[in-house]
Amino acid sequence: MPDESRGATGASDVPGDAGHDARQAQGGDPFAWTRRARADRQRAGLVRELRPRAAGSPLLDLAGNDYLGLARHPEVTGAAAAAAHLWGAGSTGSRLVTGSTALHAELEADLAEFCGFEAALVFSSGYAANLAALTALTSPGGLLVSDAGNHASLIDGCRLSRAGTTVVPHADPDAVAKVLDGHGGQALAVTDSVFSVDGDAAPLTALAEVCRGHGAALLVDDAHGLGVLGEGGRGALHAAGLAGAPGTVATVTLSKSLGSQGGAVLGPAHVIGHLVDTARTFIFDTGLAPAAAGAALAALRIVRREPERSRRARAAAALLYERLTAAGLRAGRPDAAVISVRAPAPEDAVRWAAECRAAGLQVGCFRPPSVPDGISRLRLTAHAGLSEEQLESAAGTIARTAPPGAR
Repeated sequence: MPDESRGATGASDVPGDAGHDARQAQGGDPFAWTRRARADRQRAGLVRELRPRAAGSPLLDLAGNDYLGLARHPEVTGAAAAAAHLWGAGSTGSRLVTGSTALHAELEADLAEFCGFEAALVFSSGYAANLAALTALTSPGGLLVSDAGNHASLIDGCRLSRAGTTVVPHADPDAVAKVLDGHGGQALAVTDSVFSVDGDAAPLTALAEVCRGHGAALLVDDAHGLGVLGEGGRGALHAAGLAGAPGTVATVTLSKSLGSQGGAVLGPAHVIGHLVDTARTFIFDTGLAPAAAGAALAALRIVRREPERSRRARAAAALLYERLTAAGLRAGRPDAAVISVRAPAPEDAVRWAAECRAAGLQVGCFRPPSVPDGISRLRLTAHAGLSEEQLESAAGTIARTAPPGAR
């Protein structure tokens, strides 16, 4: 798994000397340019590395997105195994052919009811859900207004859509209003609910007001809000009173708080029906594996039964933030369960993460071009199951291994 989850800048690794590359390709390796591109990234401290983890890793995890500690919950893994035994290892086809099971339908109904929406549609990933929503809910001549801090999947969805896209400054409803003032046609504002780099929350109430005033729709990616924010973890839109509101659509992932894999779009039933008919990442993709659907369904039932898990995740993030800032580190105040700690440079962030790992602590390492502001940082995720002692130890390790200039 790569260090980063974003691709905000859209930077390319392809060298600019196309003529040289073409000459080199004649009679040689047409992919030779990738060696030079990697060498360039190496010099900039931007080479990524895959680190397969062991099933019983001894590291304290502040990097994964299992916010509620459900990925290994026996009810969740048991449901995954039972679904695989009953339905098979794979869904066997697209959702419109053989890829829809009773589990998919049950999960969609439960997700919609829990989050407060009329209907839901499950996809093979949260990425696919975002691409579906952005390409199927726009049209030529329409307008997408996208927050500068949005996740790579939202950025790519905007690029693939047939609508024009205007990127506005981060978390700025006034900027959204100015763009919409000059557009009289179909428009869709797009934002994360909780931004996955810094962990700050979008001003959803103000954005919804702007959209209503301009006749625009609002699409919110609640990947980092579901399970952590709102009453009993029902998500950021539920917390803002926007769940089920006209003109509002949400996307979620099943791979974070629900500890499984997959994604979903939630909204009015007629919008979901439109996606079934038109969304290419739904129509042409193999359906979510039954094991993942069964696991997500079991996890959702635990979240309903144990709402204190969401409170514990938020409390863990708050404690980490307090300890890190008390140590003089530049940490972002978490609005959910993500904490960002700034590093002086990309190579510093890589070394910092490596020293944490050597000390028994797994942290995320985010660097350009995967961060929208170009600032390298450690990215920490708080989990409901972490004890105060573990959190204190983790904060101490991060502070002790901090590079010069991190404070």
